[in-house]
Formats: sequence, structure tokens, C-alpha cells
Amino acid sequence: MFVNVSDKKEFLIWLVNNISFSQREVLWILNYLINHEAILNNVHFIEQADKATRGLKVTSKEVEGEPIRLFLSGKEFTDTDQIFHEIRMNWKEALYLECVFDSSWQNSQYLSILEDNPYARWNEQVSEEVVENINNFFAHEEKQAKMNLLYSQIDLALEDNNHEAFLELTNELNHLKNI
Repeated sequence: MFVNVSDKKEFLIWLVNNISFSQREVLWILNYLINHEAILNNVHFIEQADKATRGLKVTSKEVEGEPIRLFLSGKEFTDTDQIFHEIRMNWKEALYLECVFDSSWQNSQYLSILEDNPYARWNEQVSEEVVENINNFFAHEEKQAKMNLLYSQIDLALEDNNHEAFLELTNELNHLKNI
């Protein structure tokens, strides 16, 4: 999914102006991204930045956790100078940014720029039990819809005095009920 740089910039401006961080260096790094569109062009907003080969996670002070963490190929860094220099020196590389703040899932601006993490796709994390429950639900709904259609067709057959259609439809309904 391609996200417009101006939309990313607009969100980061909102984030800097509305969310508090326990380290002011987080704001400096976010402002650096805002002011460098060439870098921002390679920034992708995702979840689970720790799974990415080059992920950055910023956390508001209302949420428990380190205010800023950089993940590089399985290693974690919290030193803001080191993080800044990594971003500045490798600006051509993709940077996967996770923003953790209260009510992030209710923020339409954030959701509009959120992308699927290529290193931890959401649909690969769904358990077999959940998949089975979803499939069972849809199978039940499909069966119920077929039964409702048959009931309507049986009513029409009765109204039309169509004895043959009535018997055929009720047999089909009984068969469906027994499945």
C-alpha cells in the first residue's frame, strides 16, 4: 500500500502536537522526520516494529514501556543519539515506525496511514481456532440463509396450491436441517 508523504507528515505533526513523550528527544526525532521528506518517503507506519529488520517504536508517556526503541535485525537500541544517527545515515532504507499511544485505534488519521507489517502480517497471526470459529460462523449463516429462502419458497408454493413444489421444497428443507 502506498501512503502519501503529506499524509504521513500531517499525522506526525498531529502526533507531536497532541501526544506527550517522557523524553524530549523523541519529539526531536519525530520533527526530524517531519522536516525531511526524503526520509519520510521511506517510513512505513506499522504494528510490531520489533519484528521488522529496521523498526522504530515510539511510546507515549501514558503507555508503559521505553519511550523510543530501535530494532535492527533482532537487536534493540534505546540511546536516542544512536537512533538519530542510524536514521540520518541510512535514510534511503525502509524504516518501519510503530506509534503507541492511548486510543490509537480510534484515531482515523493514524489508521489511514497504517500499513501491514511485511515481517509480521496480521493474517498470519490468526490462530487455527479463530479461523475454525469464523468458518463455522459463516457456514451456519449460509445454512440459515438457505433455510430462510426455502421457507419463503414453501410459503409461495402453498399460496399457489403447488403441491409438487411444496413436497420438493419441504424435502430439501428437511435434508438441510439434518446436515
